[in-house]
Parts: sequence; C-alpha cells; structure tokens
Amino acid sequence: MRNDLKEILLTEEEIQEICERLGRVLTEDYKDKNLFCVGILKGSILFMTDLIKRIDTPLAIDFMDVSSYHGGTESTGEVQILKDLGSSIENKDVLIIEDILETGTTLKSITELLQSRRVNSLEIVTLLDKPNRRKADIQAKYVGKVIPDEFVVGYGLDYKEEYRNLPYIGTLKPEIYTK
Repeated sequence: MRNDLKEILLTEEEIQEICERLGRVLTEDYKDKNLFCVGILKGSILFMTDLIKRIDTPLAIDFMDVSSYHGGTESTGEVQILKDLGSSIENKDVLIIEDILETGTTLKSITELLQSRRVNSLEIVTLLDKPNRRKADIQAKYVGKVIPDEFVVGYGLDYKEEYRNLPYIGTLKPEIYTK
C-alpha cells in the first residue's frame, strides 16, 4: 500500500499531536456541558477514537453512516443516511467528529438534520480541512490541519474502502484513482 502513495502528509506522531491539541481545547470548551460526540462513519472512527481519549470531560458517543461518494473520488452532492443516531440528542451539546471536510455538502446536510433535533449547540471538529474545495457554506470550528487539494488516504480515509488501516495519512498517486 505504501507504494501507492506519492508522499506521507501526516505521520503517526503528527496525528497524535493534533489529537492532543484538539483534546485540550475541547476539554476546556466543553467542561460543564452536556457533550455528545457524533462520529461520521466510516472515515472518522480512528480519529474519533484517538480524540475522545484526550477529552477530559464526561461525554456520550454515537455514530451516523452517511454516503455522498457512492464509490467515486468526489462527492455527488446526494446524501444518503445509511445509519442514523440510536439515541436522542435533544438538549445536548453536539460535536460532529469528521475525518475530512472538503465540499461540505454532506456535513451541511448532517448539521441541518441534527440542528432540527433541538440541540443546545452543534459544532464540527475535523482532522483535515480542504477549504479550496468547499461548495457548501459550512466551516469546522475545530480543525486539525488544513491540507492542499490532493486525494488523501490512511488513518480511516479510503479509496474504494482500501487504505483505511494505514497509521498515517498520505497522498494517493493519481494513477491509482484514475485507472
């Protein structure tokens, strides 16, 4: 798998430093609040696991599985909810945990849906942000790293369900996804 990468963008150590930094900020911002973390499957699972271990305040977790890529390399803009939350988020301070924020179309749909459920507050934390790809009017309050417009894989991020298990994040060689 390593041979399919053009370069390593974030090492394991850099990812853990980001989780530490964000964990400290989130601990401060959510102390004395009713924190409910929503992981967006499947890509966010590794980031969410490492991040919540560093949030030193009580919290609950759940997951949503949504799809807008449908097997391709770009969001189609059509969002499908494959798995919704299993518990109520009413009167909770919801933190959406995402692996990457690109066009924002998927997250925009998710935030609108979750806000309609009478939450106290709703914010987004993302490991990676590609602001130059944004199509929807949405921003993450908490960002691990802003990255260039390249196709990245590893640490939960995939191409056709592969590469998620890489312990770091790398840019995929274009010849891999343009075959």
